[in-house]
Amino acid sequence: MGTPLAGAVASPPVPEATPSGWPTLLRRLEFVAYPAAAGAAFTLLALGVVTWLPALAAMGGALQRWRADGDSRCFTNTLAAFGGYWRALWRHALLSTAVAGVLAANTVSLLGRSEAWTFPLLAAQVGIAAAFVIHHVALAAVAGRDPDGGVRSWSAGALSLGFGSPARGTALLGAAISAVLLSLVVPLGPLLLGPSVPVLLALSFADPRRHTP
Repeated sequence: MGTPLAGAVASPPVPEATPSGWPTLLRRLEFVAYPAAAGAAFTLLALGVVTWLPALAAMGGALQRWRADGDSRCFTNTLAAFGGYWRALWRHALLSTAVAGVLAANTVSLLGRSEAWTFPLLAAQVGIAAAFVIHHVALAAVAGRDPDGGVRSWSAGALSLGFGSPARGTALLGAAISAVLLSLVVPLGPLLLGPSVPVLLALSFADPRRHTP
């Protein structure tokens, strides 16, 4: 049985291998290059701070086109899709940015205190932050798969995808954390692969083909 991440990148058409082995090597490089390109576009768009959520959804759409259709223009497709997602998600993005700011401020404040009561509050902040990450990774995948949908349908789909299965939610959170940590050895790795790898995994989990016999 393959790993979840392997399933996330198994959809684009595979070229025939030749004795030289070059197609296989290039194919493996694609698994890094195209998600990194999508991550680069996301990072550029997210410089607007409140633009990070529409950028994440646009990146999800670009990665889905790569998975489903073999469209390798992940960077330009992310940029092109951003406008539509911004119009749909800007209110959600403002709220989510405010929540992230409050969580960060509370965590920094609690880390500077030594009272016994700060530990359960800090644990609560960590739990909320984990749920926050899972929800938004799942939201990006659902919106990426259904660009013509609306915020309500995307949010409902994200709740089902991210929290409908404890194992699935844990895998998405683990992918988000490990993608950042493991990509530290690559220049700008956390910025390029940190957002794209967990969304790619979420797209795999959302693929109906995973649930067919």
